[in-house]
Amino acid sequence: MAKTFTWAEVSRHNTNKDCWLLINGKVYDVTKFLGEHPGGEDVLVFATGKDSTPEFEEVGHSATAKKRMEEFYLGDIDTSTGEHIPSVPPPEKLQTNTFERQIMQFFLPLIVLIIALALALRFYTR
Repeated sequence: MAKTFTWAEVSRHNTNKDCWLLINGKVYDVTKFLGEHPGGEDVLVFATGKDSTPEFEEVGHSATAKKRMEEFYLGDIDTSTGEHIPSVPPPEKLQTNTFERQIMQFFLPLIVLIIALALALRFYTR
């Protein structure tokens, strides 16, 4: 019989040292998988604190990936408590993501420009 967790229990596991996800009503402890995730660990940590089903389904995970999830399965969410489970990230996560996005929007073009200048300089000095 599967263990059941309240949303309050699940939502406390929201860091890269302790990361639980709620997908399709099932609770997964993906902490040990963070370093292996093809999309990076930040994607999974960002998915905590809400129902991650829409994002999981949107990506279109392979059958192999879905099968592998079984090794991280802890139990089911207890829906009888009537707890509200957010479907969007908490505001503090949105702010962090926005700040990180702003940094990337500045540095990524700068890095590309530096590489392009270095290649042009190398090409023209030969």
